[in-house]
Amino acid sequence: MKRGTACITKKGVERWKNGHPWIYAADVESVGDDVQAGDVVRVEDTRGWFLGQALYSKASKISLRWLAWDDTPIDEAVLRARLEAADALRRREYPDETAYRVVHGEADQLPGLVVDRFGDYLSVQFLHAGTERKKQLFVDLLVKHFKPKAIVNRSDAHVRNLEGLEPEKGVLFGELPPVVTYREGHVVIEVELLHGQKTGAFLDQRDNHVRAADYGVGEALDCFSYAGGFALQLALKAKRVTAVEISEPACAQIKKNAERNRLPNVETVCANVFDYLRDTLDEGRRFDTIVLDPPSFAKKKDDIAAAARGYKEINLRAMQLLNPGGTLITASCTHHIDETRFEEMLDSAAADSKRRVQIVEKRGAGRDHPVLLGLRETRYLKCFVLRVL
Repeated sequence: MKRGTACITKKGVERWKNGHPWIYAADVESVGDDVQAGDVVRVEDTRGWFLGQALYSKASKISLRWLAWDDTPIDEAVLRARLEAADALRRREYPDETAYRVVHGEADQLPGLVVDRFGDYLSVQFLHAGTERKKQLFVDLLVKHFKPKAIVNRSDAHVRNLEGLEPEKGVLFGELPPVVTYREGHVVIEVELLHGQKTGAFLDQRDNHVRAADYGVGEALDCFSYAGGFALQLALKAKRVTAVEISEPACAQIKKNAERNRLPNVETVCANVFDYLRDTLDEGRRFDTIVLDPPSFAKKKDDIAAAARGYKEINLRAMQLLNPGGTLITASCTHHIDETRFEEMLDSAAADSKRRVQIVEKRGAGRDHPVLLGLRETRYLKCFVLRVL
């Protein structure tokens, strides 16, 4: 079947040849009248020279997402091979794990598709009209490859709106229990795949959760705790852990997870973190280990300035709350604030807190969230381990 064509400008051609997998609407000269949202299109320059293939979006500012340099049809066999290659990488990197990100969108040459595995259960996001149209095919491929007990559709992310798609969620295959469990290091975590945040859990922080146990001493504080990923690990070593989370259902989940892991030293506080840090500082309480793992503070570029102020406020107060020699594990999942800007914010917070601070580690997402060279957006997670002198 003849594919439609998208013609891109000279600027778009330069971007394409430099390896960036996204071409914006402003750099698309024309699109064939027969091209529909979600189509695989031939990409050409203004002279009609073939450049490759891409997934087309009519609504998004990102009009084209790279699929291939050659003209080989993007059929079921190609999609199956890319899915299997993605899982092979994870099985090599995490041979003894059954909870990991299977597909990380563009980084695995499957734009608009996210697949997380939680043992016998899969949680999937279809974030582009192209993957939405091939939803059943992807479900069939996943069932054949993993033989899961259930597949959950968590396509309720905001980015669907940018693609002209309605958010949706539900069970696509099998029977899903109310909660599922998975292991992170020595800790077992219980989550709700259908109603939890993102795909049910934050697997991108899994390695950082486990590493946090090495820094858990004395009095520990975990802010924006969600289901207790950091708090439970800290509790393996710390005397006491205070987990602060604004969501009451999440606080209940933290308590259940602490009980499941026989960790009576975890205390939950349902509160706004900004208020809690300010009030706790006024009370004169101090900690030996603090974790800051907030949700994204900037959904778009216009939010960057406000996000930077928010990050600085919580990090400044955390530095003031730490005992000398204490550890701050601080993260940001806002891709609009890169590592350089994040570090500059931390430097400013340290200066204002009148504390000398060391960088002990710079970390990011786990190896199941590979970064695609040329696409900085896939390197969104920053995690710094700091020591206050």
